[in-house]
Amino acid sequence: MEDSLENKQAFSHLNPGQRKAVLAAQGRVLILAGAGSGKTSVLAYRIAHLLQNLHVSPEAILGLTFTNKAAQEMRERVGRIVSQKIAKGVTLSTFHSFCMQILRKEIHRLGYTPNFTLYDEGDVRRLGQGLARHLLEHEGELPSLEKTFTKIAFAKCRGLSFDQVASEKKDWHDPFSAELYDRLKICMRAYNAVDFDSLLSLTVQLFEEHPDVLERYQDRYRYIMIDEYQDTNPIQYRLAKLISSKHNNLCVVGDDDQSIYGWRGAEIKNILQFESENQIKLEQNYRSTPNILKAANAVIANNAQRHAKELWSTKETGEPITLFHAPTEVDEARSIVQRMIKLRKEKNLSWREMAVLYRSNILSRPLELALMEAVWEKEGKWVRGIPYEIFGGTEFFERAEIKDLMAYLKVIANPLDQEALLRIINVPRRGISDKTLDLLTQFNRMRKIPLWDLLLEMASPLSSDLKTDLSDKAVAGIRSFVALIQTAQEKFAERPLHPSFSWLVDEIDYRKAISDDVKSEKMRDFKWENVAHCVDSMAIYEEEQADSSLTDFLSNSLLCQERIVQKDKEQREDKVSLMTFHSAKGLEFTACYLIGMEDHIIPHEKSLMETGLEEERRLMYVAMTRAKKFLTLSMARKRKKMGKEIVTNPSRFLFEIPKELVCITSWQTI
Repeated sequence: MEDSLENKQAFSHLNPGQRKAVLAAQGRVLILAGAGSGKTSVLAYRIAHLLQNLHVSPEAILGLTFTNKAAQEMRERVGRIVSQKIAKGVTLSTFHSFCMQILRKEIHRLGYTPNFTLYDEGDVRRLGQGLARHLLEHEGELPSLEKTFTKIAFAKCRGLSFDQVASEKKDWHDPFSAELYDRLKICMRAYNAVDFDSLLSLTVQLFEEHPDVLERYQDRYRYIMIDEYQDTNPIQYRLAKLISSKHNNLCVVGDDDQSIYGWRGAEIKNILQFESENQIKLEQNYRSTPNILKAANAVIANNAQRHAKELWSTKETGEPITLFHAPTEVDEARSIVQRMIKLRKEKNLSWREMAVLYRSNILSRPLELALMEAVWEKEGKWVRGIPYEIFGGTEFFERAEIKDLMAYLKVIANPLDQEALLRIINVPRRGISDKTLDLLTQFNRMRKIPLWDLLLEMASPLSSDLKTDLSDKAVAGIRSFVALIQTAQEKFAERPLHPSFSWLVDEIDYRKAISDDVKSEKMRDFKWENVAHCVDSMAIYEEEQADSSLTDFLSNSLLCQERIVQKDKEQREDKVSLMTFHSAKGLEFTACYLIGMEDHIIPHEKSLMETGLEEERRLMYVAMTRAKKFLTLSMARKRKKMGKEIVTNPSRFLFEIPKELVCITSWQTI
């Protein structure tokens, strides 16, 4: 037909492999998309092909990915091809957001109420620490619970009980961790709270226990696509299998060579063992020069567990990979910085086009000092200090002031949320001391009723035996708090929501609370600016959502943290990026500097025992393929570790790069 996608000029821009992937619309399809091979375009055109040429309803298409940014980019691209109105009807979402939508409608079947609170990792850990203190009858500083939380997370991402995990891993038999795992589940249900991993496991439980619900979603979503399939864990695999099993139109896209999240539950076997009627490889790379690609191909070819593929490019050969060996980590950092200054001047690059990548965050400190000390020429003047930004700092919603405000909103939406209640009951201070909180939690355990019900009883004018144990100031503080929450619930029942949020911030005089607690004026301003951003984010949410609600806002705030009101840093600031190999996945830079190319760092000695050599090699491959034109690898002969200077060995991965692709230079050669 004349107006079909196939006859559009844009369709002809796809290479043969991409075109084949777009047209493979039926059945089980595996698209192996190498780094920089244009998979986002392929997915967008594949959806457009379903809509325009096969006349599939937008509501019948489901696309699942791992980041909100990826889902939004996909929606925008589809909209540019077919129209934004049609694209809006397609469900493009992260796994967690998709499960959240389902559970808001169906979770009552599992014994929860639809206004459940979403807990992040920090919330779960705080709850777990409180439970552990009670289990151990421990009043001082708790022993490290890191191994316990790791075991619990492992069980959750597999949708298993602790006993089932212990049967798989014999060395994980641990009565305390098993007890804490069970107590956490009981408390979460009592608080009507769900954490991120439980969003997935509860959805799978819902589908398995209620076939009628599953069939309803199967009949709606007849065409399913999953991006970054190499990163799926067992529970995501089960979810995909359940929802696609009726119509069997499942297309998965990914690259086993970029599977680097085994430490958080991803299983590479999901993509390696995917049974498909149609396997398509996307090997043409649009990002890097052939020299960089040949080096990366040579490294990853040493992995046994992989689908055979080899990236190639039509670009000019490009410069060889630079390699140098500095005496110390300080010399390494200074040499990297001088090379960046030189490259900026000779190639007219901006700072934002450069990135320093490292296996571990601990390696960034010498780089920071070298960047701060550097002197470079700008517009005819000498300037000290190169601007830089470290990725992976404190997330916006992890900051204390935002945690406080979000806890208020959680309690307003769901008073059963005991963790949120305990966080804000004396924030700002209202005369409820730690001793009072301790008494309240003791009463709470004895009476076996929700803490909120206990507070309501204490706030009532009727006499109560419990009040005799509390000071008049504490009882007055409880009454004030309960009245505040009840008034806020009435206000948030109205629309729009953001004026009520502004009222809440003013009512609790949170700006004064910040001033009272923070000595630095600069930090006070920073925290208050964060508060303003948080209130603004609710206004933006309401503009974008026709059916807005406080519960939905809270879920979106945790699931879509990048929505916070701020300008695009990439356009606003010209800074060098410092980040780990893991953080760099999905990004690209004109010039990349990979530091610490030493055998105890990459491969990392600890990770070798946990996820194995092949995942470390995949991590090296991911880091190398972030570079578009210039790739520099460096190491130090001596590096400090735990205060002691140790002699290092070059990373074994360096010996896997063909010599003809590498230019070895002196660390002083700039």
